[in-house]
Amino acid sequence: MPILGYDAIEFYVGNARQAAHYYRTAFGFDVTAYAGPEHGIRDRCSYVLEQGGIRFVVTGGLGPDSPIVRHQATHGDGVKDVAFLVPNAEEAFAVAVQRGAQALAEPYVDEDDHGKIVRASITAYGDTIHTFVDRSNYSGVYAPGYHPTNHQVPAEATGLQFVDHVVCNVELGQMDRWAKYYADIMGFTQLHHFDDEAIATDYTALMSKVLWDGDGRIKLPINEPAAGKKKSQIEEYLDFYGSAGVQHMALATDDIVETVRRMRANGVRFLSTPATYYEDLRERLDWTTIDADLDTLQELGVLVDQDDEGYLLQIFTKAVQDRPTVFYEVIERHGSRGFGVGNFKALFEAIERDQAERGNL
Repeated sequence: MPILGYDAIEFYVGNARQAAHYYRTAFGFDVTAYAGPEHGIRDRCSYVLEQGGIRFVVTGGLGPDSPIVRHQATHGDGVKDVAFLVPNAEEAFAVAVQRGAQALAEPYVDEDDHGKIVRASITAYGDTIHTFVDRSNYSGVYAPGYHPTNHQVPAEATGLQFVDHVVCNVELGQMDRWAKYYADIMGFTQLHHFDDEAIATDYTALMSKVLWDGDGRIKLPINEPAAGKKKSQIEEYLDFYGSAGVQHMALATDDIVETVRRMRANGVRFLSTPATYYEDLRERLDWTTIDADLDTLQELGVLVDQDDEGYLLQIFTKAVQDRPTVFYEVIERHGSRGFGVGNFKALFEAIERDQAERGNL
């Protein structure tokens, strides 16, 4: 199935205007388009946010009977749609359904003076969906019904470039099912598999499989909880989200130091890393092949991992809403196609410290 990349990631939120403001001021996204009652749309407000090649859409419902409002009441602010850009939405939908996907929305066409967009949707894990989008014949700001937000002051970008991967959490025993789903429906293959020995601390563990399109444009890690002495981060997510769903998105940058500095200055909170982690790094990694200053990385809390293909730098935010569900990763890759396996223990211990503060460990 030819997938060109992520088209947009749409969130259902409690207050779209305030969510848009947060992503603009904290993450540096420009608010580029809007659709709502002022344009004849009676049931929702949607804001389109863009930075580099990343496009988010934040949508809020306008009444208690709205499925958007019900989704937000059940899950909190969270990802509803991980949409894929395709050369032909009708064909992608037909192939997916033929291979066993459950249809949600048959192919439909939206048109205005800027051309037409073709979209179709299938269901995925939990209440999440995937929409196939063909915008090859459209030149408008986002889609018909959306209008430019020329009144918005341009944001100060933080250097985020594109979506590196989208991670989902599923219930115990469901990881293999969803890995098979993406293999069967999308034709994805397994890039990595991490068992509970690789991803564990003294208290919690999880298992993960990474599915990808073979080109690196789409990477979808799938996590499930594993047995441990205490409640894992996956179990905490499932408890508060109420079902399987998107746990975090990794956003790529080509200068993680500058990006993290700007995001911190904007009020974004990141997980903390103890000094002992950096003391270990000095001995564990080959610093002759890493173009980064360890003291600066320690100052900012950036993690480092290295493999046969190169290295990567990464850092994780705290949850960005009241429920301990969705968070973000900022990542800078230098050859490595990995996911920071060498950092798993330090990362999960940091998450556990936050869980303990919330009383959920």
